[in-house]
Amino acid sequence: MSQSFGSAQAVNQAHVNLRNSRVRFPNLAMLGLAVSVLFCSTLAGRAEQEVIQSHGISTFGNLNYDADFENLSYVNPEAPKGGEMSLAIVGSFDSMNPFSRKGDPGALATIMYESLLSGVSDQIGSSYGLLAETIEYPVDKSWVIFHMRPEATFSDGSPVTAKDVEFTYELFLKEGLTSYRAVLSQQVESAEIIDDHTIKFNFKPDAVKREIIQAVGGLPIFQSSWFAETGAILDETRLATALGSGPYMRGETEVGRRLTFVRNPEYWGRDLPINIGRSNFDTIRIEYFGDDTAAFEALKSGVVHFRVENSSKTWATGYNFPAIEDGTVIQETVFDGTIASGQAFVFNQRGERAERFGDIRVREALGLMFNFEWSNETLFYGLYERVDSLWENSDLEATGLPEGEELVLLESIRDKLRPEIFTEPAVMAPVSGQRRLDRKNLRKASGLLDDAGWIVGDDGLRRNAAGDTLDVEFLERSPAFDRVISPYVENLLALGVNAKLNRVDPAQFSERRQSFDYDVITAHEGGGNEPGDELLQQFGSETALESIFNPAGISSPAIDALIDVIRNAETLEELHVATRALDRVLRAEKYLVPQWYKDVHTFAYFDFYRHPEEIAPFDSGYLDYWWVDAERYDALKASGAIK
Repeated sequence: MSQSFGSAQAVNQAHVNLRNSRVRFPNLAMLGLAVSVLFCSTLAGRAEQEVIQSHGISTFGNLNYDADFENLSYVNPEAPKGGEMSLAIVGSFDSMNPFSRKGDPGALATIMYESLLSGVSDQIGSSYGLLAETIEYPVDKSWVIFHMRPEATFSDGSPVTAKDVEFTYELFLKEGLTSYRAVLSQQVESAEIIDDHTIKFNFKPDAVKREIIQAVGGLPIFQSSWFAETGAILDETRLATALGSGPYMRGETEVGRRLTFVRNPEYWGRDLPINIGRSNFDTIRIEYFGDDTAAFEALKSGVVHFRVENSSKTWATGYNFPAIEDGTVIQETVFDGTIASGQAFVFNQRGERAERFGDIRVREALGLMFNFEWSNETLFYGLYERVDSLWENSDLEATGLPEGEELVLLESIRDKLRPEIFTEPAVMAPVSGQRRLDRKNLRKASGLLDDAGWIVGDDGLRRNAAGDTLDVEFLERSPAFDRVISPYVENLLALGVNAKLNRVDPAQFSERRQSFDYDVITAHEGGGNEPGDELLQQFGSETALESIFNPAGISSPAIDALIDVIRNAETLEELHVATRALDRVLRAEKYLVPQWYKDVHTFAYFDFYRHPEEIAPFDSGYLDYWWVDAERYDALKASGAIK
């Protein structure tokens, strides 16, 4: 399970990705050598039950790696340690605490912390012991015991103990984001320290058990003594960071401008099979810049050495400088096997904004005016595909009319659904012509707004019966989006919508984003391969008003019902059926205006970084398992190509 612990806006999620897979008890035949089966007697008056002991857990299917595996298959076990990974980030930061809604945290602010379990990048839904050596749990998932590695230490050499795990759990339960606390409190009854390196979590009888072990196993573990000594709390802006147990420690920090993380030479877990060939850089350096032009120049001049290129224009036209021509800098596309991020314009329906965006006719009309086809041809050089589904680029995407088991499921909640769910194919993003303003879509959008009571006045602006104009403000922080949003705004103005783009600095954006003070923002609404409890934070009604992971404020009995089915799915097929149904219902509500995606990573880097021949399908791994060719680096340094 990928629970959302905080509001970190890190450089990306590529650093030693914690893939907390969803949990369901697998058949013993599936587990093979991975599991020992124990039989134990419970307390007097209670029946015997089967107990599983394992080095890892998989939600659906086999674990890829047996208990005696030597290293992950996608790493180079001989990768040398040393050198630096350096990247440029647009924006700033004023905090190093990513677990609070306050402040704008620095990139990779969680890299110092480890969890009891860790995922891998070549299999969805599996986790292996990291701080925990083994796990033990009964068939009914009523509890789990984590047997921790006694050799695990924080970066100051002090041991990681069950007390630290208990403290971390209680800290998130008391001070974590409201939406996360709501989920955690529904799952865990208690945490019980058995000894210094053994802890038991007892789960509530009515809790959904499929993902529950990964939920607690995925908590980042903090040093409890640091919080006691400093008086720090979780929900605050601060630059100080608790000590972690991970391979990297905080290095030099220049607030708002530079961050460095240095590899701990005494890292306790460097020889664990799950860590072999990983965390290879001595230093990771993040440089902050005011805009993307400056960040790109930092690569060209050799100030930073790696760039994740997110601008189609720059990728198509910007890489013609001498370092490209002589092979000093490499452009590379790497296959991305992950589900598309679901990038979209999202309408905020909270509070007074519900008057405008709570009406599906208004949402549909506004969506019709974004011309992806013109944008892709004119602005993106044809490099993107349109997002239709929240599970784009996967077999979880709803298609056509509902049928089979999906139809049966939807029929069970028909009274909560729009009739067209059953009579029309899954909603696809509108198609426009090659001119910026598509007249056909303009006419359709005009009719929808007329029907919704937003009538055009003599001044060309639409007003409702109270005389209020139909105001739509796009809140943005990146100058790179100006060329995308400005034509959209012009199309909306032609419709009579009082639309505008308001680009603010990163700190203002973060504050307004976290306080829900926006009409429309760009968000990433894509789902996971094995969705579960995180859907409660993303689309659930209970936390809709306060969850920053639900930017639209979605609250729907039908969606809640489908989330429950997904969380309780006992087979992969049941999960897929229910997820397609959820995708279909979300798209039918037109909560968002889909943007675009591509199924490859686009990287530019100096020719001293190396990676395995085969990249893991679910993580490109440039912060995880790439490495530096020291001889090539020295040659480029001597030539003056890099600084």
